[in-house]
Amino acid sequence: MAEPVGLQVEINLEFCQGHGVCESEAPEVFRVNDDRQVELIDSAPGEDQRAAIELAVKYCPTRALKIIQG
Repeated sequence: MAEPVGLQVEINLEFCQGHGVCESEAPEVFRVNDDRQVELIDSAPGEDQRAAIELAVKYCPTRALKIIQG
């Protein structure tokens, strides 16, 4: 079986309150939908997005995001 390419991000929708910090930090990876829940735009972002994703994880006020691989 092939290894997943890119980073993997876990979203805990029970914690997400739709603040949009993730979307501000990494707009190519995250978006907040009409229900004010975060969605992944890119389910396997590349290393070029790592710094932005790390900031999104760091600054999420509810700690709803986590890098689980990469």
